[in-house]
Amino acid sequence: KAPASASVVRASVDGAQGGRGYANNLDGWIKESLAIMKAKGIPGTYEGLHRNIMRESSGNPNAQNNWDVNARNGIPSKGLLQVIQPTFNAYHVAGTAHDLTNPVANITAAANYAAHRYGSIDNVNSAY
Repeated sequence: KAPASASVVRASVDGAQGGRGYANNLDGWIKESLAIMKAKGIPGTYEGLHRNIMRESSGNPNAQNNWDVNARNGIPSKGLLQVIQPTFNAYHVAGTAHDLTNPVANITAAANYAAHRYGSIDNVNSAY
């Protein structure tokens, strides 16, 4: 079951995928991302994704960091897993939206990045 915060942000997300039979909420975005990740050979679990999402954005797909070094350099971290645009561009996964704040695209690109850098999103336990 999705945390309460997911239902709060559900209505405010423009262009969220929520397709292919998945709910348009945090639970659905994670499940849709996991299906894409499985098809593309990207490791990760529901627990690993959820834990990192809650730490990075509290489940808000519109979250944006306006204070760290990336923000000061003009490329703020955005979305559920707080990805910067260059990282999103480099690790974007085909079949997802070309939109950094799209929940499924953000999760899947971040998991792809984490797989290349740390072996899996499951191995990430702090800012990455």
